Amino acid sequence: MADMTDEEYDALDELWTKTTPKVNFSRPGIFARQRILLECLDDISADYVRNHAKITHKTPEEIICEIVYERAVVSAS
Repeated sequence: MADMTDEEYDALDELWTKTTPKVNFSRPGIFARQRILLECLDDISADYVRNHAKITHKTPEEIICEIVYERAVVSAS
C-alpha cells in the first residue's frame, strides 16, 4: 500500500473508522492454537519446542511436525 495517494489513504482511514470489521471467533487464532498444542505437552517438551521454534524462526507446529516426520522415517526404515 506504499503507492497509495493521499486521497486513497484518507478514504481508507474513513472506511475503517466508520466500519467495524467482521471477526470470526468460531475458529481459534494462531496463538490460541499454539497455546492449546503446547498445553498437551509436559513442561520440558513444551520448553524445548518453544526454544527450538524461537532459535529456528519457525512455529511450534512446524517443530512438532518435523519431529513427527523424523520419527516416521526412522520407524519406516
